[in-house]
Amino acid sequence: MPQTYMMKKVFPVLAISMFASMLGAGVISPLLPLYSESMGATGIWIGITFASFSISRSILLPFIGRLSDRRGRKLFLCIGLAGYAIISLGYVLANNINHLILTRLVQGAASGMILPIAMAYIGDLSPEGEEGKWMGYANAAFFSGFAVGPLLGGTLADWFGMNAAFFTMGGVNLLAFLLVIFLLPEVSRQKMATTPHSSYREMGASRMLRGLFSYRVAYAISRASLFSFLSIFATSCLSLSTTLIGIVLTTHIALITLFQPYLGRIADRYNRRAMIILGSIINFTFLALIPLTHNFWQLLGLSVLGSLGAGISLPAATALSVTEGRKFGMGSTMSILMMAMSIGMATGPVACGAIADALNVGSVFYFAAFMGLVGTSLFIWFTR
Repeated sequence: MPQTYMMKKVFPVLAISMFASMLGAGVISPLLPLYSESMGATGIWIGITFASFSISRSILLPFIGRLSDRRGRKLFLCIGLAGYAIISLGYVLANNINHLILTRLVQGAASGMILPIAMAYIGDLSPEGEEGKWMGYANAAFFSGFAVGPLLGGTLADWFGMNAAFFTMGGVNLLAFLLVIFLLPEVSRQKMATTPHSSYREMGASRMLRGLFSYRVAYAISRASLFSFLSIFATSCLSLSTTLIGIVLTTHIALITLFQPYLGRIADRYNRRAMIILGSIINFTFLALIPLTHNFWQLLGLSVLGSLGAGISLPAATALSVTEGRKFGMGSTMSILMMAMSIGMATGPVACGAIADALNVGSVFYFAAFMGLVGTSLFIWFTR
């Protein structure tokens, strides 16, 4: 069966899986800091709550990616989506910060079986020369869930309470689980037999993988600062409601989503390395300007700049990830690069929480901008 035909057949199911996973994460992103505060959490404990999701995911990702290269992708997707659906009850039942952290740990483990595996499946089927196009579509599915999530979560919390947002996360992922069970074929055994099985030592020797790893860590720290502390900054410094915070986050991610397919095609035609560098520079500039905003409209306008930076760099980075995946194993490569994201998402909130407690919440974004500069410099160095 031609790759393009097979891709068109399975991509909608994979896109819905990624959308559901990110919708679940996005629904609670504007709520989790406030939910944690209601349980008495300080800035450092808010950071730990966010980081716990990424800690468990980081530990599992290398094993899941390697196993999916050998055993297939569908089983892991099913386990991950089912876990996401069930863990929504953990948020509802949590009555202290320790319960909330445990819930986040389990959710992180489930997440490690969804996004990298779905991306690896898409990478398996992407025709050569069209990596940017299909990964751009995949990124669009990824970010559309996160775009809808904050607005939906903020609105549900304002009108019906936080539990409504948690139940929505569970229901959407249950639907995606059923679609995968009945509509997604497994990667063919012939395809699995030809998948490379490189050691992680061999992968570590790749200068491009080192550069992409550095880029992903820095980008994840910027996301961590944004989603962990933007709601705190917006409520304490700008006096915004959860609905307005949801609008800012949704606008930011919606624009990233809209940019992905178009800029993915551009990444197939032009220099992908240059696109990553340009987008990264725009991104850390956006972060450095956040503490200088004084009202909703300034924050909303600035979010457009951040969307442009991510829109430029992400399709190029994921397209390069596919070309590296063909050398080392698609599941292993996607999992290692997703682990880089998890490291940034795990360390970023804790560091940002400590900075917020020691200084102020605005300093969190200056720190994230500095880390973005460091990550961009390392990418340039490794891929020179």
